[in-house]
Amino acid sequence: WHSRIESINKYDSTCGQKDEADGKCFGGAARLVAAAAAERKALGADSVLFLSAGDNFQGSLFYSTYKGTVEAEFLNRMGLDVMTIGNHEFDDGEPGLVSFLGAVKFPVVSANVLPGYKSGLAGKIPPSVIVERGGQKIGVVGAVANDTDELSSPGDGVLIAQDVASIKAAVDALVAQGIDKIIALTHVGYPRDLAVIARIPGVDVVVGGHSHTYLANGDEKAAGPYPTLVDNPDGHKVPVVQAGSYSRYLGRLAVTFDDKGVVTQAKGDPLLLDASVTPDADVLARIAELGAPIEALKKKEVGTSAGPIDAARDACRTGECAMGNLVADAMLARVKNQGVTIAIQNGGGLRSSIDGGTVTMGEVLTVLPFQNTVATFRIKGAGLLAALENGASQIEEGAGRFAQVAGMKYAFDVTKPAGARISGVMVAEGDAYVPLDPDKLYSVATNNYVRAGGDGYKMFVTDAQDAYDYGPNVEDVVADYIRDNSPYQPLNASGRITRIAAEAAAAPAPEPAKPAEAKVEMKAELSPPSATAGSHTIVSGDNFWNLAKTYYGDAQKWKTIATANPGAAAKGLVVGSQLVIPPAN
Repeated sequence: WHSRIESINKYDSTCGQKDEADGKCFGGAARLVAAAAAERKALGADSVLFLSAGDNFQGSLFYSTYKGTVEAEFLNRMGLDVMTIGNHEFDDGEPGLVSFLGAVKFPVVSANVLPGYKSGLAGKIPPSVIVERGGQKIGVVGAVANDTDELSSPGDGVLIAQDVASIKAAVDALVAQGIDKIIALTHVGYPRDLAVIARIPGVDVVVGGHSHTYLANGDEKAAGPYPTLVDNPDGHKVPVVQAGSYSRYLGRLAVTFDDKGVVTQAKGDPLLLDASVTPDADVLARIAELGAPIEALKKKEVGTSAGPIDAARDACRTGECAMGNLVADAMLARVKNQGVTIAIQNGGGLRSSIDGGTVTMGEVLTVLPFQNTVATFRIKGAGLLAALENGASQIEEGAGRFAQVAGMKYAFDVTKPAGARISGVMVAEGDAYVPLDPDKLYSVATNNYVRAGGDGYKMFVTDAQDAYDYGPNVEDVVADYIRDNSPYQPLNASGRITRIAAEAAAAPAPEPAKPAEAKVEMKAELSPPSATAGSHTIVSGDNFWNLAKTYYGDAQKWKTIATANPGAAAKGLVVGSQLVIPPAN
C-alpha cells in the first residue's frame, strides 16, 4: 500500500482533482475501504479474511507528516484481519512501529522478527495467529525479507531470522494445535514465495508482498497467473498470490478446503480499483481534514518537466531509468564544487514517477519520501567496482540496490553470476570518460542511507574515507535542480548504464534507439546466448517467471516459455527435466 492515502494516477503519484473528475485515478484509502466493505457484503463477513503483506509505511506526505498514525487509522477502517511486517515498517526504527502496533485493532505477525527482551517490540509481534471463519480455524504465519537489516533500520534490538526455518517452526506449532489450514503471509517477494515458501510442508496458501508483483489471468502485462500454483511436498498445489502495489488492485482469492485441510480449489483475480469503485465519502472527508496542514507544501510549484520522468520499479531496479538519472545528476550538481565527480542513487529509493508539465514539491516528496540527506565520501576505484557489483547482484529479485549513476558509465551482464556482472566502468574526467582506476581515490555523493550500508553497500562503511552524511535533503536538492533546469528534459536512456548479453560481441551492432524506443531497445539486448537458448535443465527453485527474467531479461515474457512447454504447467516444474527455451519474441 505504501501509504497511498490519496488515490494515484497512472504514474503512481498522487492523483489531482481534475484527473479524479475525469475518472483517471486508482486506489487510495477511500476506495480500499469501500471495496473491502462491498466484498464482505457480497460474500458474508464470515467468509472473508482480509490480509495485508506489509509495507504500509512510507511513500506519501501523509506518512512523512504523521509517521504511521494515519495508516493505522485507515487500516482499521478497512477492517483488516491480519498483517505481516514489511521492511519499510522499520524505516523509523522501533519507536514508529511500536506506536503503530499500539494503534491498530488487528494482529501483526512475523515469525522471523525476533525482538530482544529490552526492545520496545518485545511481546508485540507473534509468529502466527489463529482466526476462525465459518467454524473453521485458520492459521496465519508471517515473515519479512531476510535482508531487512540492510533494507531498513530494525536496530540492534531486533534480530531478523531466516525466513524458511522460522516459518517451518511456526507451522509446526500450529499443526501441533490441530490447525490444518495455514496461510503464509509473507513480505519476501514473489520469486522466493514460489521457490521456497510455497514448498514448506504444512503451508496451504501464500499471500505475498515485497516485489510489487502484479499477477492476473488473461493479462499479458502480468508476471504470472492469479493464483500461481506450486507443488508442495505434502502432495498438493499451493496457490501463491500478490496484488501489485500502491492500492491499484485489491487481491481476491477464493479457496476451498476439504475435510483434511487440503486446498481443493483456488481461483480469483485482482480487482482494479478504478473509477468504477466509488470512494467512501466519510474517508474522503477525513483525508481532506488530515491533508489540510500539508496542502500548501504539496501544491508548491518547483518547476516544469518537458515529459514524464519514469521511476517504474521494473525500470529503475533493472537498468538505467529517467528518475535515477535526474536524482543522481541533481546530487552531483549540488556538490560538484566540492570536488565530487560521481553520484550513486539506489533504484529502490525512487518511489514514484512524475508526469510532464508542472512539477510540485508534493510530487518530488512522493518520489523521495525518506528524508535522506546527501552524503559525500572518498573511496578507491576497487570499492566503487564492488559497489556496482552489489547493485547488480539481485536484479532477478527486483531488489532496490541497483545503482543509478552520474559521472560514470558501466555495463552489466545478467547471464553472469552475481559478483562478476560489471564491466566497462568509465568515469568522467572533464569532458571525457576514462577507465576506472582501482587504486585511485574518487569523491562520491550518495544518500545517507546508502552511505551507511543500506541495500548492501557495506563497502561505503568499511572502505569510505572522509565521510560526511549531513548534507541537504535529497528531495530539496532535486526540487532545486528541476527549478534551475526548467523545463527539465528527462533522460530516459543516456547510455550511462548498458545491459549486455554474452552474444552481444558477435551480433551486429543495433541502430541507435530513438528516445521513445530506448527502453524497448535495451530489453532486446538481453536475448540469451544462442548456445543455451534451445533448452534448460530444471533445478530447484526454477519457475517460468525467473527463467524468463534470465533468458529474456523480462519476467513478463514467461508465457513464451510456458507456451513452448505445454506439459510443464506453471503449477510446478520437475527438477531434472528439460524445458524448451524458444527465441525471445
